[in-house]
Amino acid sequence: MWLSRAIVAPLVRMIYRPIIEGKQNVPKKGAVILASNHMSFIDSIAIPVASPRQVHFLAKSSYFEGTGLKGWASRTFFTAVGASPVRRGAGQAALDALDQHQKMLEEGLAVALYPEGTRSLDGRLYKGRTGVAFLALQTGAKVVPVGLIGTNEAMPVGASMPKREPRVRVRFGEPIDVSHYGPASSGKARRLATDAIMAAIHELSGQELAGVYNEPPAQNPIDRIKQALPHERR
Repeated sequence: MWLSRAIVAPLVRMIYRPIIEGKQNVPKKGAVILASNHMSFIDSIAIPVASPRQVHFLAKSSYFEGTGLKGWASRTFFTAVGASPVRRGAGQAALDALDQHQKMLEEGLAVALYPEGTRSLDGRLYKGRTGVAFLALQTGAKVVPVGLIGTNEAMPVGASMPKREPRVRVRFGEPIDVSHYGPASSGKARRLATDAIMAAIHELSGQELAGVYNEPPAQNPIDRIKQALPHERR
């Protein structure tokens, strides 16, 4: 992986010339969560390319399962930028992904996560779900807020390749220690820590605040009822 990263990351930086700010805020070792806003598919490429250390994140397993030359290229690229395969979904799949992230952090790795849960299609910053805070409180990992600017313009939804203009800006904020909010078992601690993380991301990204969760459209009456009921969005 280190060899492919040594080739891929400099090549991407040379072609797309991202503007990178605050690299010194990323701890050189130890468990850290890079918590970022999420507006484009290329967010998961921009963060590892801009980071001064290897970043790990989970990507759809389909990116690793293709055949032929295209499948090999996809598998090689995503491995190079630090991706590991995961089955996407709710319920047990979401819990399995949380477990995978926790194991990475317990090994002292840097992982990238999106507190909003899914991409913002209108450019606004949505409320954060508490999974990132839970992991930070559970493992003691520091949280580095990340503000991505221009990724949605460089590669809008539906585009097959990113554009070179506008140049993407990646801003790493100062590390946040959320341990003083309380234990990971406390819903209040998770919520307060999440709000602090999202406030830092907002300061870096400058996005308009949506003030609500980024929920996928309800597919049936049961889903609409679940979304209407008060519950913690992990």
